Amino acid sequence: MTDHPTKAEIAGIIDHTLLKPEATPEQVRALVEEALELGTYSVCVSPSQLPLDHPSSLRVAVVCGFPSGAHDSRVKAAEAEIAAADGADEIDMVINLALPLTGRYDLTEAEIAAVRAAAPDVVLKVIIESAVLSDEQIVQVCRAAERAGADFVKTSTGFHPAGGASVHAVQLMRRTVGDRLGVKASGGIRDAATAIAMVDAGASRLGVSSSRAILAGLAD
Repeated sequence: MTDHPTKAEIAGIIDHTLLKPEATPEQVRALVEEALELGTYSVCVSPSQLPLDHPSSLRVAVVCGFPSGAHDSRVKAAEAEIAAADGADEIDMVINLALPLTGRYDLTEAEIAAVRAAAPDVVLKVIIESAVLSDEQIVQVCRAAERAGADFVKTSTGFHPAGGASVHAVQLMRRTVGDRLGVKASGGIRDAATAIAMVDAGASRLGVSSSRAILAGLAD
């Protein structure tokens, strides 16, 4: 990406997101239409919205263990397997936050590995809820995600009261995973300046619901 990313470049790394629990099928269809208009990389929806009617050029991401992460790993694995069978190209799973907060990184790795095994052919993003974790916990969870076979680490669900993405968290996550994994910034990104700051910090994907407003602030 250039020093000054264009509208098309930013659109090409956006997961255009609708995860409100009350979202209707009509709203999801409108999301797909808007994603195609804006040129975003994907749409991100709840797994209950699958299968989606969409062109193959638009990827479909779904969440797993969302939004709390406090699900049995077998439930997350089953949810991921069903979503993949229903057409998901990518899975964004939420970790069980109690595990890193109590130093049980081996169990964090095990639950990520269980989801990876259940859906081996999809892109797997691991939501770590970075605003809840210390820097050391962020590093350890990112390492666990990499060992477990994840493709991305992701900052946030956007639903936790502790907050969403921060430049510091994205920088730390990028330093930890290097160029081996993607880093997705999500939660609280609502304008072009914030989106660019996240990309500059090392984000290679953006999870946003305000895609149109963000792209309106960028040059062609």
